[in-house]
Amino acid sequence: MNRRELLKSLGVLGTLGASLGLSTISAQLLAAPATQNRLLFVFLRGGYDASNLLVPTSSQFYYEARPTIAIAKPSAEVNSALELNADWGLHPALRDTIYPMFKAGEAAFIPFAGTDDLSRSHFETQDSIEMGQDMSGTRNYQSGFLNRLAAQLNSGMAMSFTDQLPIIMRGDTKVANTALRTINKSNMDDKQAKIIAQMYNKTGLEKQVNDGFEVRGEVVRDMQAEMQNNDGNRNAITTKGFELEAKRIAKMMRDKYALGFIDVGGWDTHVNQGGASGALAGKFEELGRGLAAYKNEMSAMWKNTTVVVISEFGRTFRENGKRGTDHGHGSVYWVLGGGIKGGRVLGEQVKIDAASLFQNRDYPVLNEYRAVLGGIFAGVYGLNSQQLNQVFAGVKARDLGLV
Repeated sequence: MNRRELLKSLGVLGTLGASLGLSTISAQLLAAPATQNRLLFVFLRGGYDASNLLVPTSSQFYYEARPTIAIAKPSAEVNSALELNADWGLHPALRDTIYPMFKAGEAAFIPFAGTDDLSRSHFETQDSIEMGQDMSGTRNYQSGFLNRLAAQLNSGMAMSFTDQLPIIMRGDTKVANTALRTINKSNMDDKQAKIIAQMYNKTGLEKQVNDGFEVRGEVVRDMQAEMQNNDGNRNAITTKGFELEAKRIAKMMRDKYALGFIDVGGWDTHVNQGGASGALAGKFEELGRGLAAYKNEMSAMWKNTTVVVISEFGRTFRENGKRGTDHGHGSVYWVLGGGIKGGRVLGEQVKIDAASLFQNRDYPVLNEYRAVLGGIFAGVYGLNSQQLNQVFAGVKARDLGLV
């Protein structure tokens, strides 16, 4: 039996990476990063309600527009907004996670951020953002801006922690992807893994294959240990959810990767999204726990780490008739990190009233995302204007003084 036939019989022909829980096994999985700096990009798919995350507490219009879902102004009440400055507050679900980071200068928020895409379609806007290309010309769906960023770095420094390689990571630079929450479900046993590894001995892929199995083994062992410690849950994964995955991501990025991507879904809150409590509050709490866990797991590397959290768009400023919100335009970006100059709400801003809404319904976009991200990338990786132009062609980076 030749190599092709054997791989086919094991059900892994052409998808060796999937058998490992990794795709694109030819990607440089464990190349030592040439920089100590780390960046994790978190994409909240579904368009989260930014107006209830970063609460415009000085706007009376906010409270008129959201009679059932608004977050109360800062006070001694536990369900009121957490004061950030005279104009802004933070959702109380983040009291124990993101709020302490903000107070310590390790978190910042950029309101009125986003893209020029006006489709208000989840998929179209996500694609536009992930490509990071001029919308007026022909666009290449096989060229994502994080892949172009990876090309400016050591080629083995990027990892997408997703089931499939998203547009944002597609391109000429080979980037691996692995879904850590499902990696232990592979049907491949140790014997099959050994056979495959032996087939690649003394080939150009020997190191990548062996390293891929090493990554898979580490994650499986970690997950098995976590399951054994979940007393009374009959091996079911607990509600830690993103928190568990964030810890695993941190372990890998701490030692091996300078650039990572993860997406978190479920943010499309058309109905009964809640206010200080309820569905959206629960999502904020879980996300906050995950990001705090990521920080803790990064340990000493946190001082060299930046986390950027974005979504495809914001939501309508006024609540709808179903106590939810609909697809909007401008959003709020989060920036976290041990070395950032945080504790601030940054970027161009405007007084929030009916007159300042975009099309009388949404936050306007005053801080174009490519310019903002270009400034962050320059600070994190020390990229010059020519390198940044390879990431976002024709866009001038905007330095907000964060990194």
